[in-house]
Amino acid sequence: MSQPKRSDSRFGTIVTAAAFLAAFPLMTMQGKSSGSTATTTAAKGTFSAKCAMCHGQDGAGSEVGKSLNVPDLRSSAAQKMSDSELAELIANGKNGMPSFKGSLNAGQIHDLVRYVRTLAAKK
Repeated sequence: MSQPKRSDSRFGTIVTAAAFLAAFPLMTMQGKSSGSTATTTAAKGTFSAKCAMCHGQDGAGSEVGKSLNVPDLRSSAAQKMSDSELAELIANGKNGMPSFKGSLNAGQIHDLVRYVRTLAAKK
């Protein structure tokens, strides 16, 4: 048997490194994706701070919200809205709902939309 050449060993190392570098962006994106636990927790915190006063923690509406006739975010009517419609509503407000584009960035608004989607399962 002949010993492997150093170039064969380096070639394997280079191929392994190249495969890792190709996969690295995908691995880091998974950790920061909108569905990650950290992002969901952050969105829940944002919802609690910005939305729950009127919409309630579960999306059904707080006492204040019910007196203002806010929609139940768990309802089929709210859930049928497209993501872009919900994002626009959060950003620009409507009727008595204030605009949040000055206090939330686009990523936070997107994460809130995803969080609102989870409320339907809690009905």
